[in-house]
Amino acid sequence: MTLYLHPEVTPDEIRKAAKAGIKGASVVQLGIVVLWVLVLTAGVKSYPRGVTTNSNSGIEDYSVYYPVFRAMEEEGLVLNLHGEVPSDPAQNISILNAEKHFLKHLRSLAADFPKLRIVLEHATTAEAIETVASLPDNVACTITAHHLWLTIDTVAPQPHHFCKPLAKEPKDRAALQGAIKSGNPKFFLGSDSAPHPTSSKSPAVMEESEPSPCAAGVYTSPILVPLVATLLESFGALDKLEGYVSGHGRKFYGVPAKAGEEVTLRRASGEQKVHGLIRGEGGIEVVPFWAGKALGWEIV
Repeated sequence: MTLYLHPEVTPDEIRKAAKAGIKGASVVQLGIVVLWVLVLTAGVKSYPRGVTTNSNSGIEDYSVYYPVFRAMEEEGLVLNLHGEVPSDPAQNISILNAEKHFLKHLRSLAADFPKLRIVLEHATTAEAIETVASLPDNVACTITAHHLWLTIDTVAPQPHHFCKPLAKEPKDRAALQGAIKSGNPKFFLGSDSAPHPTSSKSPAVMEESEPSPCAAGVYTSPILVPLVATLLESFGALDKLEGYVSGHGRKFYGVPAKAGEEVTLRRASGEQKVHGLIRGEGGIEVVPFWAGKALGWEIV
């Protein structure tokens, strides 16, 4: 369980959460390489107000929460940050540069709380990679599978590729891939998987009404680990799979592995294409990431 940072989260609530011990894990194996995948985190998630789906209760001033952050530092909880600031036309801030403008907050929090473990979640820019790499070891960063493939050119024509933070330029994608290839333990997998139904990704337009906004989020959960293996192999980083998916995140969160829960990956037998549409209860339909494309790996 992860707590949503808002005014009712107090230092006392942080201490209660720490006593509850909210951690969990599973294990994945690739050939003879064991990958312990971190599937549950222990900490507090921070969204700036209004920057993404369901963030209307997000925060506007980090200094207000300094007592909470001190309690988190004392109790060993992790602060997970959605790294964007709200758009502001007067300051030329938009979804294209919102992450860059957020990095000053990351640097301030890292300086003011040197023992607080901080994760900048789903980074999308070269500047974010450079900033995290330059900060002390208490600061880490997650990179999603879909941001290893997407750029703004593949998002613009496809609402099912729209997510926050928005995928950026090819040079930014190259920086994300380079962070993984480097083997730097500061960088590890965060799925940021969001199964928004097609009705939310492509809202219907009713007569005499304004179209609803497209929901931000990409759905990768059904194919996540095979997708990661396929993508890492495509840019020469398959040997970094264990650290990226498993080892780096476990070490940062302090979650030990559990033996006997292995899942084995193997090269796909034939062309394993991702389903174009997943149907659930009540007629709900979801389009997964990589729909119609072939995966190079599969779970046994």
